[in-house]
Amino acid sequence: MKHTVSIVIVSFNSGGHIARCLRSVRDAGEVVVVDNASSDDTCAAVTREAPGVKLIRNEHNRGFAAAVNQGVAATGNPFVLLLNPDTVLQSRLQPLLDQCLSPEVGAAGGKLIDEDGQVQTGFNVRRFPTPAALLFEVLLVNRVWPSNPVNRRYRCLDADLQQLQDVDQPAGAFLMVRRDVLEQVGGLDERFYPVWFEDVDLCRRIRGAGYRIRYVPNCVAQHTGGHSVNGVSVEERYLAWYGNLLRFNYKHFSKGIHRCLHVVVVMGLRLRWLACLAGAGTHAERNAYASVIKSLRGLSFLDRTYAAKIGSPSPVESKSS
Repeated sequence: MKHTVSIVIVSFNSGGHIARCLRSVRDAGEVVVVDNASSDDTCAAVTREAPGVKLIRNEHNRGFAAAVNQGVAATGNPFVLLLNPDTVLQSRLQPLLDQCLSPEVGAAGGKLIDEDGQVQTGFNVRRFPTPAALLFEVLLVNRVWPSNPVNRRYRCLDADLQQLQDVDQPAGAFLMVRRDVLEQVGGLDERFYPVWFEDVDLCRRIRGAGYRIRYVPNCVAQHTGGHSVNGVSVEERYLAWYGNLLRFNYKHFSKGIHRCLHVVVVMGLRLRWLACLAGAGTHAERNAYASVIKSLRGLSFLDRTYAAKIGSPSPVESKSS
């Protein structure tokens, strides 16, 4: 196993979690940590807990996708496990590896549980988002009617997560991918900056290349979730989530759909802003929604906002780069 799997952990202000994560994978394979310019003691915790681990320190936050591509380029094993720093491995990785050894399987995800041992249903595995699923999300339908059939299908609330099965999109927090498949599809798209939808896009491209993706319930990790994004401002979080939702929309749906969805996203943001104005949210949220609405004006906002920051999508870097 050590000579078969490379574990890539992307950290950002993960000092409160990463030591437990590293202890849990001590004998699981080659490990590289790519740190996106943490301002806390993350890097010190890595060197203290696992001095033999390869640590890449970025001078600025390159985003999750770019950091994963860095980590993949810095390793050489045929299978790559993407693992969040707030996960603690609870089992061996062999069940994931067994699935990925099959030539028709491009990736496999394990079961994520919370601190009480409950499956993180709704997050662990999802189907690819449809325009309807995204519309229901941004128009607050899922907030007032979470059991609606569109949301149940999207978040796999109708699935038995105790069963081995083919799925669309396991969470990128605990996802094993074949290196040759990663190289074939071009790695993670770094335009999904700094986080959100990059794993959805990757899985969609893997499936589009003709590979199956498996959910493996007997490979388990405990997952906290949200520690990195909670360290940035509300405005930055909202801009990243809505912006990357629209980037996914532009990339995978037709021109007519993505124009319609763009308009609906702005409408949904206005509804949320009005709800905050009526007392359903904080002053910071209200200001954040107003700022994001302004940023999303015009259908070319993605080019203006992201192209200057990170340029074209980057494939998995070669070791010589």
